[in-house]
Amino acid sequence: MAEDVQHRRDAAEIIPVSRVARKEWGRLAVAERVAVIGRLRRLIARDARALDDAVGDRPGRAKGETAALEILPLLDACRFLEREAAALLAPRRLGSRGRPAWLFGVKAEVRREPLGVVLVVAPSNYPLFLPGVQIVQALAAGNAVVVKPAPGHRAPIDKLASLLAEAGLPDGLCAVLDETVEAGRDAISAGVDKVVLTGSVVTGRRVLADLAEHLTPSVMELSGNDAVFVLPGADVGMVAKALAYGLRLNGGATCIAPRRVFAARSLALDLERQLTSLVLETPPVAVPERIRLQVAPLVEEAQAAGCRLIGRPFDAREPEMAPLLVADAVPELGLLRQDIFAPVLSLVPVADETDALAAASACDYALGAAIFGPEQEALALAVLVEAGSVVVNDLIVATADPRLPFGGRGSSGFGTTRGAEGLLEMTALKAVSIRGGRFRPHYDPVGPADAALMFDYIEAVHGTGARLPALRRLVKGLMGQGRG
Repeated sequence: MAEDVQHRRDAAEIIPVSRVARKEWGRLAVAERVAVIGRLRRLIARDARALDDAVGDRPGRAKGETAALEILPLLDACRFLEREAAALLAPRRLGSRGRPAWLFGVKAEVRREPLGVVLVVAPSNYPLFLPGVQIVQALAAGNAVVVKPAPGHRAPIDKLASLLAEAGLPDGLCAVLDETVEAGRDAISAGVDKVVLTGSVVTGRRVLADLAEHLTPSVMELSGNDAVFVLPGADVGMVAKALAYGLRLNGGATCIAPRRVFAARSLALDLERQLTSLVLETPPVAVPERIRLQVAPLVEEAQAAGCRLIGRPFDAREPEMAPLLVADAVPELGLLRQDIFAPVLSLVPVADETDALAAASACDYALGAAIFGPEQEALALAVLVEAGSVVVNDLIVATADPRLPFGGRGSSGFGTTRGAEGLLEMTALKAVSIRGGRFRPHYDPVGPADAALMFDYIEAVHGTGARLPALRRLVKGLMGQGRG
């Protein structure tokens, strides 16, 4: 059964098995593949509590939050595939509209075909939802999947693989590697057809270096340092609650959590005041030592620059960290330029939207952003914001919509997961052209008359002058050469 394959640790054994299995899987009709995803969805719903247990207790999550943050959006992603995958993956036939006239008789279509074997490198912050969506999209597209779980987070992937087997997924199509970095590197060396990684920019660079040797394509869903823009007319009380939510969500370990807040000076003090009480009420959460050690010098830099620190005192030696608000911040600070998975938020007073956009551009990360304010003004600003995802008058939650693609720009990576675009990332493009009839003038040697015909054609079809004489000459020339 599938469990026998998924528990082999050696990528050199797993990937050849996966490659053989995916050939038959890729030949199935999309509806047959999606039927497995539909059965998986019902099994996930049946075993939701067991999946919750597999994810385990996480810093900053209350009881029931895993169901809302990971299980429910994964179910919605499965249902999206059930409804949309067949249409999205169907060949796109091109009609005559837009076809160059000299290619008359040519029919064409664009096909989406499976890539082969997709390696999913899973993150630790959302160890079920993020890789889970990538797994089901890869399978729906006709691929086999090999998953490298984050260290210490194999259990939810094992549970999902088990449910896929119960749903009828054939053997060899979903294999789970060891959690080690070496397991992922071995899989790349053994030969995969695409890598989808969710992780830090440091990890992304290392993986890309390995991929370069094999010219393996990838999707890099990397870190963020997300901006929040607060416009005049915004509901400051709602903004404060939203920012406090973003700070405490998942213990601060969310790639699109708010990190930099650019607020009009007329609102900044009121926002700081309302946010202060919410920050002080939020209990500390466990933060990994490596992240605390990253944050410590950045906080010292902010203090040295004259920023005010609001919240409980921060000590990198303590295993827990309380939310920290940095007031009067400036864009040049490291806190506003590095990817930080900790409950830290910086407030930057700005003169206007132009000032806010200029300040936001000092950071290389462009994953997500949020804008609070009157809808028309917020939408106008959303067009100008550099980010892969923009939410107006909310934070984070709206991005769980399974129809929406998700991906970053700049140091936040490239490529897309989720939504229609995420499904198509799991495919290879193939253009197919079909020529009917026997008209093949290009097979004949080119003579002086052909050159004249070509220039007449260019003048007739693309010229700005009188086209009718050129068209008449073209038709006459074709008929004279017996090519009519």
